[in-house]
Amino acid sequence: MLAELTKRFQQVKKCEPLHVNELLDYLQKSYIYGELSIVEYKKIYSELDRLNAEKPKSFEFAAI
Repeated sequence: MLAELTKRFQQVKKCEPLHVNELLDYLQKSYIYGELSIVEYKKIYSELDRLNAEKPKSFEFAAI
């Protein structure tokens, strides 16, 4: 399933994903837009989790 997601990423973005985190972002967007079922989402998310994919930490801005 991860291979299918990667192929769709390549077709849409016209480039290779540089990191598994890009695939995680694409997976979440695809699920939100109804392109994937919850079952597909969970299976692919599990694969990405094993590859240590993660969302970026939020930025903290110090007051000046």
